[in-house]
Order: sequence, then C-alpha cells, then structure tokens
Amino acid sequence: MHDRRGEIRARLRRIVDQQLQPAVRRHVCDLTVSAWPVPRGADGTVGEPVSFAQAKDQEYDAFAIGDPWGPAWATTWFRMSGEVPPDLAHPELVVDLGFSGASAGFQCEGLVLRPDGTHVKALNPLNDWVPVVPGELVEIYVETAANPQVLTSWSPTVLGDKLTSGHDPVYRLVTAAVVEVDLTMRELLADIEVLDQLSAELGEDDSRQVEILLALERALDALDLTDLAATAGTARGELAAVLSRPAYDGAHRLSAVGHAHIDSAWLWPVRETVRKVARTVSNVVALLDEDPDLVYAMSSAQQWEWVRVHHPALFERVKKHVAAGRFVPAGGMWVESDTNMVGGEAMARQFLVGQRWFEEHLGLTCEEVWLPDSFGYTAALPQIVTLAGAQWFLTQKISWNTTNVFPHHTFWWEGIDGTRVFTHFPPVDTYESSLTGHELAHAARNFRDKGAAGRSLVPFGFGDGGGGPTREMLGRARRTASLAGSPVVALESPTAFFEAAHAEYADAPVWAGELYLEIHRGTYTSQAAMKQGNRRCEHLLREAELWSATAAVRGLLPYPADELDELWRIVLLHQFHDILPGSSIAWVHREARATYAEVARRLEELVDAALDALAGEGEDEVVFNAGPVARDGVPALSGGLVTGLRPSSTTGVLLENEHLRVELVDGVIRSVLDKANDREVLPPGGAANLLQLHPDHPVKWDAWDLDRSYRARVTDLLDGDVSVHDDAVVVRREFGGSRATQRVWLDTDLVLCETTVDWHEREQVLKAAFDVDVHTDHAAYETQFGHVIRPTHENTTWDAARFEVCAHRWVRVGDAGYGAALANDSTYGHDVTRHPRDGGGTYSRARLSLLRAPLFPDPETDQGRHVFRYALVPGASVARAAEAGYELNLPLRSRTGPPVEPLVHVEPVTGPAYVEAVKLAADGSGDVVVRLYEPLGARARVRVEASFEHVSVHEVDILERPHDCGAWDGSALSLRPFQIVTLRFRIGG
Repeated sequence: MHDRRGEIRARLRRIVDQQLQPAVRRHVCDLTVSAWPVPRGADGTVGEPVSFAQAKDQEYDAFAIGDPWGPAWATTWFRMSGEVPPDLAHPELVVDLGFSGASAGFQCEGLVLRPDGTHVKALNPLNDWVPVVPGELVEIYVETAANPQVLTSWSPTVLGDKLTSGHDPVYRLVTAAVVEVDLTMRELLADIEVLDQLSAELGEDDSRQVEILLALERALDALDLTDLAATAGTARGELAAVLSRPAYDGAHRLSAVGHAHIDSAWLWPVRETVRKVARTVSNVVALLDEDPDLVYAMSSAQQWEWVRVHHPALFERVKKHVAAGRFVPAGGMWVESDTNMVGGEAMARQFLVGQRWFEEHLGLTCEEVWLPDSFGYTAALPQIVTLAGAQWFLTQKISWNTTNVFPHHTFWWEGIDGTRVFTHFPPVDTYESSLTGHELAHAARNFRDKGAAGRSLVPFGFGDGGGGPTREMLGRARRTASLAGSPVVALESPTAFFEAAHAEYADAPVWAGELYLEIHRGTYTSQAAMKQGNRRCEHLLREAELWSATAAVRGLLPYPADELDELWRIVLLHQFHDILPGSSIAWVHREARATYAEVARRLEELVDAALDALAGEGEDEVVFNAGPVARDGVPALSGGLVTGLRPSSTTGVLLENEHLRVELVDGVIRSVLDKANDREVLPPGGAANLLQLHPDHPVKWDAWDLDRSYRARVTDLLDGDVSVHDDAVVVRREFGGSRATQRVWLDTDLVLCETTVDWHEREQVLKAAFDVDVHTDHAAYETQFGHVIRPTHENTTWDAARFEVCAHRWVRVGDAGYGAALANDSTYGHDVTRHPRDGGGTYSRARLSLLRAPLFPDPETDQGRHVFRYALVPGASVARAAEAGYELNLPLRSRTGPPVEPLVHVEPVTGPAYVEAVKLAADGSGDVVVRLYEPLGARARVRVEASFEHVSVHEVDILERPHDCGAWDGSALSLRPFQIVTLRFRIGG
C-alpha cells in the first residue's frame, strides 16, 4: 500500500481539479448588467460611499462582462437582472467582480441588496454566490468597493491613500450569471476534501490512513467520468462508512466559534471598515438563517454600533439571533485596542463604554475579553478586565513569538496586583481558521496542556479584512463532529468553551506578568503623531472631566456628558491595534492626525469653559493642578496660589539651580551633579540627551518590527551649534536630510529636554540616550495603574527577547541607594541596557525611541516635524518618577480669581493613592465617580474626603456597578499593591 499512496493522491488531485470542480456549476445564462460609479469628489479623488437610497435613484449605464471598473478606493453600484429558468433544480447567481487569489477582504468586495434595500449577503473571492429560486425574476444591486491589493508586495506603495492611488480602473467584471448547482457533486467534493486532508495528517503507519485512502480509491473507481452527475451519488456511498466512523475516546475537543476578526482600520480606512462590517454581518445573518448549528461571536461595540446606525434593518435581524444565543457579542470593549500604550483610564473606558453599549442595546454584558490580534498584553490587564465584569481572557497573537514558545495554552494569568484571570490561547495558531484538516490536527498536536486538559477553542471564518464563516466551513465542521482520526469539532459559543475548560482545568498553571509579544516591537514608535495625539487626548479628557465635574457639582455649568462621551469614543476607536501602533496605510494616519487635532481643540474648549466658570472673579493668579499630587504648593485636583519659585541660571554650557548642576560639551550633557545627594548621575565618560541614529531594516513587517539587528550600527549625533536662550542651552544639529534642535533647561529637580526634529530619513530609528551611574539588573517601567519590573540583563532567551519594551510616562533605574528616572510626554518605546563602567562595575543606559521611518504600509511614515519633551529626574524614587510623569503630561493652567477647592481630597496615612479620574457617573444620575490606585507596589491607606454634599459612598467596579472588595471603611481606603478602587458618591436619594 505504501507505494500506492502517492499514486492514489495524484489521481485524486487530477480528477478533483479537472473533472469534479468544474462539474459543480453549470452556466445557464448571463445577467443584464448596468452600472453607476460614484462621482469623484470636489478634490478630484474618488467619491466617498453613498446610501442605497441615493444610489438607487441614479441613472445606470449598460455594462458588459469584461469591462473595467473602479479606480482604487472607488465605489461602483451595479444593477443586475435576469430570469431564473423554472426548470432548474438548484439555481444560484455567481458574481465575480474581478477576484484574484484565495484571500477574502484584501481586494474588491461587494454587498448585495434587493430593490427594497434588504441585505442579501456579501461577495468576495471565496464567497461569490447569491441565492435565488427557480422561476424568479432577479433584480439585485451590488455596492462594490474597489479596494486595492496593498498586501501583494512589501514594497512602498502609493495605493495606501486615495490622494495618491491614481485614476485607472483596477478590476474587471468577470462573471454575472445564473448557474445550476449539482448539490450531490458539491457534497462529494466536501466529503473528499475532509477525508483527503485528514489522511494527510495521519501517520504512515496509521491504519486509519490506509482505510481512508482505499475508500477514496473506491469512490474514484465508482465515478464515470463521462457521466459524473449519474455516478456522484454512488461515489459518495463508497465514502459513507469511513465518514461515519466515530471519533476515538479521548480525542481532543475543539469548540469552533464562528468569527471574523475585522481590523477597524489597517490596509483600508475607517470608512471602509464600516462597510466591511456590514458585508460580513450580512453574510453571517444569511448563514444563521439557513444553518441551525452556527454560533457567531463578534467583538468591538464600535462595529456593532456601525451596523445599528448605518443598517438599522440588518441590526434588527442581528438582534433576533442575539436573543437566540447564536449571534454572540464578545470582548466587552469598544474596539480590540492595543493594550501596551493605552493609558490606564483609557483602558478602563474601553470596557466601560463597550460593556455599557452591549447592555443598553442588547441587554447583556460580555464575560470574556476577546483580543486575538493585539500586539502583546499589559500585566495590568487581569485586574482591569476583572473589574469590568469579565472572568475569561482570549488571545491568539502570542503564537507569533519569534524567540520563545509560550509554555501553555490554558492558564491563569496573574497581573501586577495579583489578580488572576482564566486565559486561553488557541493552539490552532490562527484567529481565522477555515477548519481544514491540517488546522484541526495542528490544534490537537500543538496543545501544550494535553493530559491535564483536552479541549481548546478555534475561531473560524475569514478575518482581518472580514468575510466570516462560509457554508464550506460549516460543512467541514459537520463532517468532523465525530470522525475517527480527527479532533471532535463542536459549534458553540465562547461561553460554552470557557465554562467547560474552567471546569476541566480549574488548577491550570499560573503565568505572572505581561504577555510580551516577541515581534512588532516597532509599534511602540512608528507614526509618532499617533502616540502624541493619543497621549495628549487622554490627558485632556482627564482634565475636561475633572474640571467639568467640579464646575457641575458646584452648579456653575452643566456637565457636558454627551460631548465627553462622543470624544471618548473617538479616542477609543483610534486606540485600535493598527491605528495607535502606527501600522496602517497612509490614509488612516492622515485622517487620524486631523482627528486628534480636532479632538484636542474641542477638549481645550471644554477645559477652558470649566476653568473660567470655576475661577470666577478676582485678581490673584490661580494655578490649576489636574495631577494627583500637590505641585508648587497647589493641592492635587484643585486651583491655588503658587508658593514655590524655581530660580535657575545658565552660563555658557553650564545650567545650575539649588538642586542640580548640569554641564554640556558640544551640546551633549556630560555631567549632572545631584546637589541634594552629592552624587554625579552620569558615569565617567557618560552622556545624556545624546541622539543616536541606527539603520532600521526589519526582515518583514516594516512598520511593525524593530529587529535586534538594528543595534549592529549606531551613529552618535555630536556635531552642532550651541547657543543660550532664556536660561536654556539650545543645540542645532543636521544629519542626513534632517535637522534637530534640542533645548535643555532646569526646573527644580528636573533636567528638561525638548527635541524638535524635522525628520527626512528613511529606514532609520532615532533614539535619545541617558547614561546613569547605577549598578542594577532591572528597571521599573510605568504601565497602566502601576509599573512593571523588567530585567536589564540577558540571562535567558526570555530576557534577551525584551530588547525593546513599552513604558508610559516614566522609566526608572536604580541601585539600593540611588536612582534616576526618565519621564516623557509622548514616547512609548524604550530600551535599558547595562554597560561596563570605567574603574569596574556597570552603569545603565536608558533610551527613548523617538522616530522611525519604515516604508510599508505608509512610505512617508513620520516624515516632517516632531516635538518631543522629556526629562531626566536625578535621585528619583518610584514615587518621584511617577510625579514627574504627571507633571510633563498635565501642565499647570492659570486663571485669575479665588482658589478652588478640590472635589475630593486624598490624604496619605501609610502610603499614597493616586486619583486617576474624577467624573460624573455614566448613567446620568449626577453621582460623582472617583477612581484611585496604589502606584508604588506597596500597601497603602488613605483618607478620602469630599467637599460636596452627598448621601453615601460605595465601592463600584469599572462599570460603576456595586462592587465591595473591602477597601472602603466609610472614611478611608486600604489598598493592596497596585489595587484599583472606584468610589461612587451618591448625590441624590
């Protein structure tokens, strides 16, 4: 038999490809086609999409099969009509818009509607059919999107923006026809496919493989190639026995969850995602209407909202399947966001806004977090998701690790505060399975917890660009529901999987700390404007809520709840894991830059209005401090008179005040004397605020990856013109085609640096380096609601893989007696390394990653002017590092008038707690919500006092629902290390 296996497979391939596949469909007649291209916009670019009602009323011109259509990003509406002959047993329409390749969501697509506007389904290369009935007079409208194939090459492309993509058509209409389908032939092909793929995964010495191949041979022998229609049923009969043999006892169980991971923007703009979601949901609803077994999970409340707003009739169909438990909301977040760079409060709002949407519109909230494709997961997440009402977590992306294989597929994930969440990482290693034999076998073989557990989850359906499950996938699921040699496949919901997995494996192992992704490290830096826009808007939202709530509680202004909610939703959308990380096409980032600017403008207006109302009348200068700690004598969250002045002097290249003495040589800081500690911060021969340039040529994913090889070459930018202006040293440098201006000045215990770069490099990375004379094997990096400790050595492959990491507002290095911090206002990428010190020992070098210049998918990434502000904080404890981070990101604001008391005052008893948000409750009750956290990783007790009348105070969760964790005793809070506590001050009865 061994020698005949190849012969059988070769025969099978030829008959399937040349005989059986072409026999499934018989062309009957072409449809009559007419078209209306959406006109160009006023700027000469392709027109934006229009509604069905507007499109239907247009004049349509005759259109022939083979005619070209659609410049890149254009929309063309086709009207197709014809008669389905009444004598056809199983008719369908086939529409080929010019599809190529075997990928869905990365080229042209279409949405099919009836003349009354009802959604039928969508069209893509792997789903090109439309249902009809015999004798029907057909009239359909197809909204087509000429989305270009950006991913066909990793080379720079002009196709990533409608401003540069050109006017030539990129597709041709290939087919619009009525066909007759031979259902027996289609089912025979599905039988053969499942058995052929299963046999390929079985070992050569597995008797099941021999059994399957012999059955396939008998099926081929039963076929009369001159009369396939008459003999296909007989061939199916030869396969019935092997298809009906049940799965073995103990076979791995796969929970197959229908899904379509749709990037809210990536190789297409947000406006196109709105349509991708509608197309995918149309497909899914059509399948749910026909198939009683499918269960489909869809994440991202934003995407549900797009369906509700733009396609209300379709949304009503969706809601019926939601009520039946078959169209399942997943994740509980507004979007599948990045989790590394999103700030703590914004991370909480992803869940508050998302879960509230699901509760309001569907009457339920999500119990699992669904983040298959985000680029690594912060160690703060277990606590946040638990406080948001979730008990399970799912991701897929860790399978992309390039150095270390993650040791578990089902485990308890422990966060920085000790909270644990039951987590699953599907061993199928994809979030868009097609349920092929190879994928199913790989999931079973790859499962690393076998023996202790025996089930895993497989998300199936075309994703990234959308599409979702297909009838072919469902056919595979039915055939593998219990099939000897294959894992057992059950179509079910995420909840069903997690409940069973937890019951089976409650004592799963624990993974403590972040889920660091060993790839895509460049996303902490690419598209610097995304990082700056996000950081600025996060802090402006904090200010706008704080001051607006303060004014509203005191009866000075109505609370702008609707506008704040709208602005939060915009910022949360832009935290999607291909927008904030900078890995989308030029169009996405061009629009995002404008959006961030508009959001910031509106938030500044809200802040100004609130502060003007609070300041009232008076002549004294009042400074408003939105930070969580007192600053310059002004208590936190209040407005007060400044009591501290910070004199400093500048002489030549020497900066000095009562705390620091800083010397520069050729524009580079060469000495920082911490007077209070009588300590030189820099090591002998060290440098600070040193700009360093590296070549940056990742192997594959340009905008995503910063490969370790970049360190092989470095250029220190030393030459420049030095001058003194307004107590600051100013250094101007030129390098390549770029220019940089650096200002250095002192502010109390901060060495402040502002670097302005007119950036015109390509495939290079720019870093700012600070040497610190401490001997340590670790560094502290701020993350959401706390910080993480990472090693700076490379003892293990896990340590070595973290050569570029994410931090928020600060990084600190220190030995047992001394430390220094590096704070920033908009930077996330960092590296901290150890180097041999002259005279013995080691010193630490902390670096900020300022700019990159990848060529794909946006060839103009980061070109232009950027301003970065950061500070060295000599002698900094963790607490001082955190304070400096807030200071750089929440500048003081001035008004004239009387002092303004804070709404809440937090007094440390045994340690600090930082207020992260002061707002009015999301339900419109007028209650005041205050979120605090312990920032140092220590036990803390603080008194919390309100300056306004209230009925009661209760602990609530992130969703602002009752949640008593025993932290509040009526007047004081007792917090665990890094614990988040939210208090709700009830105003009414």
